[in-house]
Amino acid sequence: MNAKEKIVPQRRFKKFKNGDDWEQRKLCNIVTNISDGDWIESEHIFNDGEYRIIQTGNLGEGIYLDKTNSAKFFYQKDFNQLNANEIFPGDILISRLAEPAGRTIILPNTGKRMVTSVDVTVIRPDDQNFDSMFLMTQMNSSKVLNEVNKSVSGTTHKRISRKNLEQIDLYVPHLAEQTVIGAFFKQIDNIIVLQKNKLDKLKELKLAYLSEMFPAEGELKPKRRFAGFTDDWEQRKLGENVIIKSGWSPSNFVRTNSEGSELFIKVDDLNYSSREQNDSQMRVHDNPRFQKMKKGSIIFPKRGAAIVTNKVRILGSDGYMDTNMMALEPQGIDAHFLYTFIARTGLYKIADTSTIPQINNKHIEPYIVYCPSIEEQIKVGSFFKKLDDTIALHQHKLEKLQNIKQAYLNEMFV
Repeated sequence: MNAKEKIVPQRRFKKFKNGDDWEQRKLCNIVTNISDGDWIESEHIFNDGEYRIIQTGNLGEGIYLDKTNSAKFFYQKDFNQLNANEIFPGDILISRLAEPAGRTIILPNTGKRMVTSVDVTVIRPDDQNFDSMFLMTQMNSSKVLNEVNKSVSGTTHKRISRKNLEQIDLYVPHLAEQTVIGAFFKQIDNIIVLQKNKLDKLKELKLAYLSEMFPAEGELKPKRRFAGFTDDWEQRKLGENVIIKSGWSPSNFVRTNSEGSELFIKVDDLNYSSREQNDSQMRVHDNPRFQKMKKGSIIFPKRGAAIVTNKVRILGSDGYMDTNMMALEPQGIDAHFLYTFIARTGLYKIADTSTIPQINNKHIEPYIVYCPSIEEQIKVGSFFKKLDDTIALHQHKLEKLQNIKQAYLNEMFV
């Protein structure tokens, strides 16, 4: 940085507009009480106990990840023998393991006694020297995370040494400005957490509805139904209710970005959609030699590792597809019901995985689908479409909030 340039962020709170330059300092010169976690031998680790062991997997970017399914503990009787250092709510924890390294949290109050594993660095806050929220936010910025990971080394377990972590350069203002910035990002983080919780609850609700609104294995009636429907669901072969189609080589088409161009969907396009496929990265001129896949068709990868990701979509408009894609055009079955059934059960389960995973007509045709009357299909399909649309809306809100936070991080830190 040019010595004549002021070392200040692009965006600054009004009261600090004409304040002092930010200072470049090493992490070790900003904080006191910096130490590593503890090495705990496997014979002292259990699935229950008085002390919870916090591992790198519990450290998100500013968020404590509970991960109760993989929680590890040890008992009070082992505490002195292990020479472990207890950690407390408010302590700052930094991951040294490259997933990436540098992820930082402020330990919340979980009501449990805790220690950290060896790959977690612990900083005991000192409110007279730095603001914890400011430091955590800066450590989790993409700029600092990138710098931290430049010093990562190792073969099997890549990590940054505590010595190198301590030497990471940070730009900091006076404590008063740190505190205001920290409080600002705490508000943003709280809003993001609330939005994420809403999204997670909607996803959990969908899973509950999927388990109750489709018959359990060996049964012909679901637990939960719309009023007025009581008949058993029928077993049908999927091949009798769809027209199976595959795509064509892109060499048969002329690429274009002109108005009125047609979709040409490849497997990679499924990464940028959720329920409905309405766009593609490649657009082509219409070619009457090849039949388009019809709107409402269920599309998915038919070959390669992408099969196991269960990327099933419903085609939002007519379009062409690549040879690695398959389409099922519904015949006498509601498209949204069929999409929900297939996405729930997973066609990857019937794929041939002997060499390269693939799904062919011989797998699709005998595949059993449980179907109610067409009227009930429409209600079930419409219900899950609305639920998926709501989930997509909340996902978009979350991403928008995360983008806003990232924009502020870029502008409010040096």
